[in-house]
Amino acid sequence: MPLRMKTELSEKLFAKAKQSIPGGVNSPVRAFKSVGGTPPFIVRAKGAYVYDADGNEYLDYVGTWGPAILGHAAPEVLTDLHYAMKNGLSFGAPTPKEIDLAEKVKELVPSIDKVRFVNSGTEATMSAIRLARGYTKRDKIIKFDGCYHGHADYLLVKAGSGAETCGVPDSAGVPKSFTEHTLSARYNDLESVQAVLEANKNEVACVIVEPIIGNMGCIPPQEGFLQGLRKLCDEHKTLLIFDEVMTGFRVALGGAQELYGITPDLTCFGKIIGGGLPVGAYGGRADIMACVAPEGPVYQAGTLSGNPLAMAVGLKTLTMLSEGKGKVYKELERKGALLEEALQAALDRQKVTAQINRVGSMFSVFFADHPVNTADDARKANGETFNQLFHYYLERGVYVAPSAFEAGFISLKHSDEDLLRTTEVFEGFLEQILS
Repeated sequence: MPLRMKTELSEKLFAKAKQSIPGGVNSPVRAFKSVGGTPPFIVRAKGAYVYDADGNEYLDYVGTWGPAILGHAAPEVLTDLHYAMKNGLSFGAPTPKEIDLAEKVKELVPSIDKVRFVNSGTEATMSAIRLARGYTKRDKIIKFDGCYHGHADYLLVKAGSGAETCGVPDSAGVPKSFTEHTLSARYNDLESVQAVLEANKNEVACVIVEPIIGNMGCIPPQEGFLQGLRKLCDEHKTLLIFDEVMTGFRVALGGAQELYGITPDLTCFGKIIGGGLPVGAYGGRADIMACVAPEGPVYQAGTLSGNPLAMAVGLKTLTMLSEGKGKVYKELERKGALLEEALQAALDRQKVTAQINRVGSMFSVFFADHPVNTADDARKANGETFNQLFHYYLERGVYVAPSAFEAGFISLKHSDEDLLRTTEVFEGFLEQILS
């Protein structure tokens, strides 16, 4: 892969952006603060590639943080988007496509009897938690160390808080009282969940979890963990919420709940529901969803909820993903396995110890000599080595997330050649750090 030759325009754009936008970006990780350097300013994308203002081409493993399963700018999706745009951008009124997409989601995710469309993954999780509290008439919630569910105040809780203590705000501007009902447990540790539930009997409205963590890198559930969560929630009459903003329609057509055979009470989705456009959704059992206004007393609203552009693109995307009786996901698994095996072979040849975590087309490489099953395990990995790898990749046209604590994503448009070229760059890095 050619070296990234030009950066002047991105550097100028970044400096200019800082004059009008906090940190020069509209989402913190984009500022490259943890890895250093100047972010490339992307101007277009096609297939498995993105292109910056300086004309550099990058093989993209960020994929809009997950939803670009079909690749960027899929022609079939753009056709439906252009058709929808001709009829108007937003109406603030019901549209037929909302029904079509709701029916498609119900068809693909059997745990969902009814679904409400919102504007983001954050809005989906905060609405689902409000619904859980309204349905159970309980206040407390349990989240997991390392799981990110958006930037609602009560979900910004410091990682590593004691399993039996209330959370401490992880952001300025969040009063401690806002998180006093947020309890923390350890992912892949059922005993920690049971301890919290026992210490707060009849007070916990819901347990919310990323069934596969994607925000501490890719961390899969250990055997029996999700099944154990379902059992504990049933025993304590607590709702189980799967945050499938990353995993929904990514690791399987029916999401992680299909992959692991678990039925959550509520499920949250993000951008994938709109094919990458700004949208989200939450849904679940009919009796729970009946509590949502105007049918019930739990209020939630939004002018752009169910907007016609996102509904059209989302419907097209899910329709394409569901064609071929699982063919899409067999191909994504094949590509994921090819990349994993090639990366592991490079590590073995160079005699470097690292951990490759992968579920389908989600993956992470941790420079650690121990398995990574929890957020603490991820924190103990060598982040500085990852930062060096990040820049080595970037200079050679491979774009991965600018953080050791984010998963990578493969699309249908990543060719075998793309994956093997990525591995060649990876092995070149290993040779460099060992020299």
